[in-house]
Amino acid sequence: MSEHTHHHEPETSKYEQALEKYDLNLSDEAVKEAVAKIIAEKVPENDTTEVKRFLMGSVELTSLSTTDSEESILRFTERVNAFEDTYPDLPHVATICVYPCFAQIVSQSLEVEGVEVACVSGSFPSSQALIEVKVAETALAIKDGATEIDIVMSVGKFLSGDYETLCDEISEQKAACGDHKMKVILETGCLKTAANIKKASLLAMYAGADYIKTSTGKLEPAATPEAAYVMCQAIKEYYDETGIQIGFKPAGGMHTVHDALVYYTIVKEVLGEKWLTNQWLRLGTSRLANLLLSEVTGEEVKFF
Repeated sequence: MSEHTHHHEPETSKYEQALEKYDLNLSDEAVKEAVAKIIAEKVPENDTTEVKRFLMGSVELTSLSTTDSEESILRFTERVNAFEDTYPDLPHVATICVYPCFAQIVSQSLEVEGVEVACVSGSFPSSQALIEVKVAETALAIKDGATEIDIVMSVGKFLSGDYETLCDEISEQKAACGDHKMKVILETGCLKTAANIKKASLLAMYAGADYIKTSTGKLEPAATPEAAYVMCQAIKEYYDETGIQIGFKPAGGMHTVHDALVYYTIVKEVLGEKWLTNQWLRLGTSRLANLLLSEVTGEEVKFF
């Protein structure tokens, strides 16, 4: 009888076993205090032209609007092409980020060496679709020239504790990316607690994320310094545990250059210099590029 009973005990999935290696007992209050301390003590020293130039090169210039069209996305891409001629001594943006139906137009018209073509996928921004649809969307984006993919974690599955399906979906979409980098958006505003954000970060990394990203930018609250701090802690602990380096992308809710400096500083303090390249730190934004450019050049510029 005891054997029979034992047989029906739910097995812990490999993902839950992985989570057991980490401290998930986080206090939201302690996170808030740690972030406030970093902002007060460390941000001012990073308020330099050199850091702002670096951040320009980390921007993922994003257009994810209902009104996007082939014409508007072509103009958007041509601004990136023109930037190199207009400001040859400044770093170009890291990425152009668009919906998958525009992957082809961006990849065919982009002339700047080293700018990636990122597409949101996996039924962005809600992630509410059949896995077959998510995989097909990802594969088609890659076929049309996307060099990076940003998917949304199934937040509903996470909140209901279905970690296995959640992670399997991430892994399947990563498989559709092949060698291309995949970012997993956690939608931290829906996760509420530091413990949930850390758990979601770790699950996404174990399931195959190359980057973890705060938000879609379609819901409030989007990125927050507290969420960034917890995600960076998770990246560091995952790196210490596995030796695998994962990138970080705050997105949404960055309205000022000061906001960008806060995220830069959190990455610097929690993860260190190794993450301070535009390979490992990206900023998902549309408005920030002009603001950074204005501060670096010393005059108000609306280039993009």
